[in-house]
Amino acid sequence: MRIFDPHIHMTSRTTDDYRAMRSAGVRLVVEPSFWLGQPRTSVESFVDYFDTLLGWEPFRAAQFGVGHYCAVALNPKEANDPRCAGVLDLLPRYLAKDSVVAVGEIGFDSATPAEEKAFTRQLELAVEYGLPALVHTPHRDKAEGTARSLALVERSGIAPAAVAIDHLNEVTVAQVAASGCWMGFSIYPDTKMDPVRMVRILQEYGTERVLVNSAADWGVSDPLRTRATGEAMLAAGFTEDDVDRVLWRNPVAFYGQSGRLRPEHLGEGPATGRTAPMAGGPALHEGNSVLRGSG
Repeated sequence: MRIFDPHIHMTSRTTDDYRAMRSAGVRLVVEPSFWLGQPRTSVESFVDYFDTLLGWEPFRAAQFGVGHYCAVALNPKEANDPRCAGVLDLLPRYLAKDSVVAVGEIGFDSATPAEEKAFTRQLELAVEYGLPALVHTPHRDKAEGTARSLALVERSGIAPAAVAIDHLNEVTVAQVAASGCWMGFSIYPDTKMDPVRMVRILQEYGTERVLVNSAADWGVSDPLRTRATGEAMLAAGFTEDDVDRVLWRNPVAFYGQSGRLRPEHLGEGPATGRTAPMAGGPALHEGNSVLRGSG
């Protein structure tokens, strides 16, 4: 089973997670920008964060045989903080980077005017840079938030096929399925979706335009829930090809629209992923568990 987790926050995870993910079949991940759990106080803190997503985290992931890409954005929650408004002017610097395969997470948290302004501007940037957009749907009033998100997507002029509406459930999937956008589902231990419910949705709606992710972060979450979903699909009678479509080919197709997925990560060129320590590379220093960058 080969797995591409299209939404996971590895900055919040450990090297043990990378090891377990690789053993479970995870070969690629996309890490969207998100709220760190505490308000950031300046635009400069986003600079450090985005630089980490482009530098350290791919370097760390590669040591465990996992290809790492990211999506950058001003997340919906912090769009309400005036101290962070300048991030919208900063984004073009990062959207041109090779490892950035989408604009995200964007969308609504509390559905404020400030969130709508940031959401609209970032959809414009997605169109301008030819990137897909990853849209977060709110935890509260999810059906209404999803409907408003779809309305803004339609108004923006971005192609529906270039948009993934994430964190869906049984209440919101139908309207996204009808829109032509990709349907994203976050599989969690206790909330959002679980593998059994996900299988039921796949049985009803099919496997096209479906993205299954773990959305694992600093909360109660599990980076192996993608694998658990694949196993639940097989147990319910789906074929191995069905599982491969949902867990690999679909995210490759969605993020492939960026033109930035590297052939070697897709099995189309020489493999570059290594397990730590890197073969032929510098030795780990003083018992460090991972190689460090040069900075």
